Amino acid sequence: MSLSQTSPASAPLAAAPRILWRAELGSTLRIAWPLIAAQLAQMLILTTDVVMIGRLGPRELAAATLAVAVLHPFLLFGVGIATACAPMIAQALGKRDLRSVRRSFRQGFWASGIAFAVLLPLVLSIETVLLKTGQEPETAALVGDFLSSGVFLILPSLLFIVTRSFLAAHGHTGTIFAITVFCIGLNVLGLWLLVLGPFGLPQFGLFGAGIASAVTNAAMFALSLLAIQSRRRYRRYGLFVRFWKPDWPRLRRILAIGVPIGATLAAETGMFAGAAVMMGWLGTEALAGHAAALQWAALAFMVPLGLGQATTVRVGLAQGQGDRAGVGRAGWTSIGLGMGFMSTTALLFLAVPALLVGVFLHGDAAAIERPLALGVSYLSVAALFALADGAQVVSASALRGLGDTAWPMVAAICGYWAIGLPLGYVLGFPLGLEGVGIWLGLACGLAAVAAMLLLRFAFRERLGLLDRRLG
Repeated sequence: MSLSQTSPASAPLAAAPRILWRAELGSTLRIAWPLIAAQLAQMLILTTDVVMIGRLGPRELAAATLAVAVLHPFLLFGVGIATACAPMIAQALGKRDLRSVRRSFRQGFWASGIAFAVLLPLVLSIETVLLKTGQEPETAALVGDFLSSGVFLILPSLLFIVTRSFLAAHGHTGTIFAITVFCIGLNVLGLWLLVLGPFGLPQFGLFGAGIASAVTNAAMFALSLLAIQSRRRYRRYGLFVRFWKPDWPRLRRILAIGVPIGATLAAETGMFAGAAVMMGWLGTEALAGHAAALQWAALAFMVPLGLGQATTVRVGLAQGQGDRAGVGRAGWTSIGLGMGFMSTTALLFLAVPALLVGVFLHGDAAAIERPLALGVSYLSVAALFALADGAQVVSASALRGLGDTAWPMVAAICGYWAIGLPLGYVLGFPLGLEGVGIWLGLACGLAAVAAMLLLRFAFRERLGLLDRRLG
């Protein structure tokens, strides 16, 4: 048989894989872009906190950064528990099991309440812990001011994760984006009134910033709940019928999936919190420079983080449909997108670091000269770990879509706490690299976790991960 005879028949077969990959790319981007935009917008809420508080002076900026850094591990532990709803809802939708969607949604609220009850006393004790770890008393007191009011952002933030997971699984991510953008303006207004005290109003400083953050998160949850209740198509679920009746098997399942997710997120943010504490040992200037650089690194991280939320949905849907090839396409498409974006981010950090760091530093030129120089050096190191940071969060999200949460937790604890933080301490203090050494340790920890998670997703079939189903 000649080549000309076989070409017409083989061409469609050769083109089919490309069509499937292009379709996956389109589906992922349609879900991902509003989630990415919403994640960026949510990060801008914290960024506006830092910008507003930075106007009060370097000490307040340093304290605000330390407060956010030590709050994040606790907050994200709770977020991980609430996030367990996302793959469960996605897989249930893939199987068209509406009863399971309802059960997961309702018990997500229960799990969020339990998480808040556990976290509340821990967060309120942070000021005491900071004093015992050698932080300056004035800085620790300012941190306590923020957390005494800011702790109440945790519960509405977790409830918003549940409603956001429901909307994202149904493809209504534009609603999430619109809510988050509206709440940026609400947060700026609250900060202006409570932190800066215009028109002769009293300045509440960091305590006021905590109030503004709590109110903003409560508004985000309330608006997302209103969006769900106002859509006629969601009434078939009966989401709030016998809402107060516990569903113990489903609640246990959410906690079994969510606690490892929360521990994974807390391990990473805990590493950064530990880095912030070590920066505090180097003084206010080092902590202020760290604050400015970390804001940009965190802002860039929001893109792969939002992409990861879409990845969990796409992988979960494919898993629920029993589409093994679809699982691979969903995971690798997102990993490629995440690493591509972060490589661009790394180039930006290297090209204009002084311009970026200077956005967050205000005051007399002499007073900000050293924090600016330190922040530039830290941001240069952030360029090194950008790729690893993007790879680890998207690959963890792909594994989450398969219901694989325990092993990523182990990888995170080992990479961040056995490699990243100890290495940062050794490089920063015994070896004398100070802040740059701490950041280099963070980069190594992120790279180690990224490598482990990428390998696990690559060997998902051999490891039996494709046979998992979430109840």
